[in-house]
Amino acid sequence: MTGHFEPLPDGGAAVPLDEVEISILRSLAVQLMELIGPGEQATDDEGEDLLASVFNDGPSEPPADPVLARLFPDAYGGPDLVPDDDVRAAAAEFRRYTENDLRARKRTDALALIRALDTLSPSGGDPAVLRLTADECRQWLGALNDLRLAIGTRLEVTDEEDGGELLRLPDSDPRKPMVMAYLWLGGLQETLVESLTA
Repeated sequence: MTGHFEPLPDGGAAVPLDEVEISILRSLAVQLMELIGPGEQATDDEGEDLLASVFNDGPSEPPADPVLARLFPDAYGGPDLVPDDDVRAAAAEFRRYTENDLRARKRTDALALIRALDTLSPSGGDPAVLRLTADECRQWLGALNDLRLAIGTRLEVTDEEDGGELLRLPDSDPRKPMVMAYLWLGGLQETLVESLTA
């Protein structure tokens, strides 16, 4: 896995991806969408917009799954860091009005990644070149960040040093494929940021 993003003249970026890389990225994005969960319907049975659905209350408690808790962190430091009842109440209120929108954005970013990958068709073992617009790059950055957070949480990575230690795992360790994916996604994310700031 060696694909790196390069800047395009129009402000976008391009990266060569082979069939294996496309398959891994797509599979991870699908798993992320499944973890985040389905979106809210914005229309009723007759297809009319339901303005009220925009203002639906979301959850007020943090998710139990550690990955979801990392993707949807508590505001104001969280209940474990700030034991004040007023701060906990404010964090719950903030979550109630923001988490649904945040989930929708994360689903949209992951879906944009999947749709872009579905346009590619590598042939004869040669990689296909994915070209993204500046807007698509921003969605990809969001999706790549979410994928790294999810994998890093499952691997219990707490800082950059942990990633280096995990790299030295023996090939027989069942975590090794996820470590490699975590590091590869980090490289993609870094080169995409560099492409956008070039």
